[in-house]
Amino acid sequence: TLTPLRDRLKKLKSEHGKVQLGNITVDMVLGGMRGMTGMLWETSLLDPEEGIRFRGLSIPECQKVLPAAVKDGEPLPEGLLWLLLTGKVPTKEQVDALSKELLSRSTVPGYVYKAIDALPVTAHPMTQFTTGVMALQVDSEFQKAYNKGMPKTKFWEPTYEDCLNLISRLPQVASYVYRRIFKDGKAIAADNTLDYAANFSHMLGFDDPKMLELMRLYITIHTDHEGGNVSAHTGHLVGSALSDPYLSFAAALNGLAGPLHGLANQEVLLWIKSVMEETGSNITTDQLKEYVWKTLKSGKVVPGYGHGVLRNTDPRYSCQREFALKYLPEDPLFQLVSKLYEVVPPILTELGKVKNPWPNVDAHSGVLLNHFGLTEARYYTVLFGVSRSIGIGSQLIWDRALGLPLERPKSVTMEWLENHCKKVAA
Repeated sequence: TLTPLRDRLKKLKSEHGKVQLGNITVDMVLGGMRGMTGMLWETSLLDPEEGIRFRGLSIPECQKVLPAAVKDGEPLPEGLLWLLLTGKVPTKEQVDALSKELLSRSTVPGYVYKAIDALPVTAHPMTQFTTGVMALQVDSEFQKAYNKGMPKTKFWEPTYEDCLNLISRLPQVASYVYRRIFKDGKAIAADNTLDYAANFSHMLGFDDPKMLELMRLYITIHTDHEGGNVSAHTGHLVGSALSDPYLSFAAALNGLAGPLHGLANQEVLLWIKSVMEETGSNITTDQLKEYVWKTLKSGKVVPGYGHGVLRNTDPRYSCQREFALKYLPEDPLFQLVSKLYEVVPPILTELGKVKNPWPNVDAHSGVLLNHFGLTEARYYTVLFGVSRSIGIGSQLIWDRALGLPLERPKSVTMEWLENHCKKVAA
């Protein structure tokens, strides 16, 4: 029943369309539109102090109420997909049914693998992954339906089919890329008895029950981070041109592949390993302080610290830390991450240039994956991409259901800004 939501949107527009949401400053225009309120994104909202809420629920709340595969275990990503799509917490039966639905859609056509195989094995995993997504686009239901002609009010229906197909097939494509690059191309068949995240882990080659739990947690917490981040915004922007979900998501992945966004999780692990190599595993807190200062004074940053919006420790970091304390407290890299958590924020605060000295999601994920044998940091952004499809896909369905328009902000030149500022000052 979309009518009440469409009516709510119309009412907002007709009754409150002229209400101002704040002033746009020159700083915002020159600073990458940072802090401008300029998008509708229903599936999640990011609070600078408390972090992300998925349909109003924090990560700890999601861990409590969303169904898990094992008793007191991590939430199943299918449960979060249900929550993002419907706004309601699903039952275990509903989640199990969604698992089966995704499994029934997960067959990948042979030409997708051929498209990936056309690339050199040395191509970055994200390049190979995005190529696979572009090859999947051949099957787009939205494109077929649009070409035949259909009313705008129905656009969400083939979009829904595309998004569920895309989400269901990504683990197959992503695991193929992993096995091709790092395991001599020896693919592993899906296990139809497993849930979405566990099956993905299995196809990668990791069957430790703790790793399955980690993959469930990882995919759940990386799904969505409101609409303004590069990958989510790109998916929304490209989708607003009525490009189909495959084209929109492939564009989003290309944004995610940047070192200031999803590639950061690769950079963090490489940096932590380099600290360990240079200093050894028994580094004291004082030695670590010295190392961090040296890094900063040489003009480099400490990867995994700071965030574009957050002003506290990222709750996605906190839940990964809890996972590590539960399952791998003795891991030397985790112990180093813990020491960095003690050492880095005070140093960044003292430095005075950083608005947020606290760790973000990327500061922790690599160490967990590394512990269970997924040591290839170059691949980590692909995992992020599989997860992010759930948030971007859910919102894209709502973009179409609500009939959101083409995105088209106004741009200006430096001369325009200078002239405008002169007029204001006069």
